[in-house]
Amino acid sequence: MTSRQRSKLKAIAANLDPIGQVGKEGIGENMLSSFSDCLEARELIKVNILENADGDPQQIGRELAARLNAECVIVIGRKAVLYRRSSRKNFNHIPI
Repeated sequence: MTSRQRSKLKAIAANLDPIGQVGKEGIGENMLSSFSDCLEARELIKVNILENADGDPQQIGRELAARLNAECVIVIGRKAVLYRRSSRKNFNHIPI
């Protein structure tokens, strides 16, 4: 992902509300399934990483992205922004 694409996605994500959170239980299968469904529907999501989550927010954001086959656009503070192009047909994709 180029810096221009990353910048465009960050601008879009600024207005998004977080769709979920990662806590002390870590990254579970149900959470991954839910986030994957949201990525398929929206392509761009924001996730809260709680204070009691084990590990560094940067590391958790990268792990989430890797397990979801997505791109970790940015992690700011305790919020991670993830992007994955939807495979749905007749879908208005985010132009990057």
